[in-house]
Amino acid sequence: MSKGCPLTTQHVIHWIHWTEDGRSHSAHWRSESGTPPPARVEIADDRTAADTAYRMVCEGTALLWRGDYRGARQLLTAVARRVDRGPRRARGRRVPAGSPASPAEAFHRHRQAQSRRARLLGMLLVPLDADFGVPLRRAPDVREACAAAYGSSDAPSVTSLRELLGLIGAYEWRRKGVEVPALGGDRVHPHYGVFSPVRGEYVGLVADAPLPPGGTAFDIGTGTGVLAAVLARRGIARVVATDQDPRALVCARENVTRLGLSDRVEVVRADLFPPGRAPLVVCNPPWVPARPSSAVEYAVYDPGSRMLHGFLDGLAAHLTPGGEGWLILSDLAEHLGLRSRAELLAAIEGAGLTVRARHDTRPVHPRATAPDDPLHAARAAEVTSLWRLTTS
Repeated sequence: MSKGCPLTTQHVIHWIHWTEDGRSHSAHWRSESGTPPPARVEIADDRTAADTAYRMVCEGTALLWRGDYRGARQLLTAVARRVDRGPRRARGRRVPAGSPASPAEAFHRHRQAQSRRARLLGMLLVPLDADFGVPLRRAPDVREACAAAYGSSDAPSVTSLRELLGLIGAYEWRRKGVEVPALGGDRVHPHYGVFSPVRGEYVGLVADAPLPPGGTAFDIGTGTGVLAAVLARRGIARVVATDQDPRALVCARENVTRLGLSDRVEVVRADLFPPGRAPLVVCNPPWVPARPSSAVEYAVYDPGSRMLHGFLDGLAAHLTPGGEGWLILSDLAEHLGLRSRAELLAAIEGAGLTVRARHDTRPVHPRATAPDDPLHAARAAEVTSLWRLTTS
């Protein structure tokens, strides 16, 4: 597990089937979230009303778009407004949602609403040619963005417009990069499906914490490679950065090369630790113990705290005497009632570790201060910490 995502199922080909102009058609189905192809597909175009589209997707019918590309985007926006309004009674009054009994219930309701929204909006589909061109009027050239995410293609396919827009946005992040103050303003270029270091507070913690003696460090679950780069820039002579996601490995290697650190940072494929020991082992696992619903969510959600416990349980065996393990972790899960501080401390103690020190910082991302966020209370109280752990 990593700040990238787990192994993808890119090589499994699924098919979508539909009837158009009285003839049966099939194409490859593309879904990075692993959503199965819809069983019912109807053709839609610029004549399709938003209310009709909303009713059809709620009934489980996907809409394959044949009209103007910009019209598809407008319809997606219109359907999203109807989804966000929520169900209504026949007489037009909103169905009362009720008050959640706990932060955990609020979180699960929020996740359910997100899942429903993604499912419904994912029912507006667009075709892709064999070279990833979009055969719709006024469609942009998305071939490079699709190739960056999907790889090669030799046949027409169909995907959701929502996913396609995500690919386009991710490609722009990759092309422009994300400025990292801890790297002196140099940029890291995240690939599709690899967590972008837009929340810089955790990077700043790694840039500022006092380094233990020694010239080697391990960066567990490196993702874009940003923390490995920060450690190398701080003077560590050899950093071994691990990940098990192919996209993250390619992404980290490209970033390390771009930053001129290939002679100091080695990116290797591993599930958590590489062989050997180091005086510093760093890990920034996903912060929330919940089940992800898409590839990129593996950077945020850690089912059963698998990566967290794997890091803690294996750390002592990979530290040199007197070395430190740096666990970078938000306490958002604690405020959501998904994990207690006592459980975290028990896991640390149970792994034969002690806390040498802890460095805290407050997040500054927009949702931390957005009162309309469903999880506002938890986000407003959130603290991100770098736990400096040693063997007992």
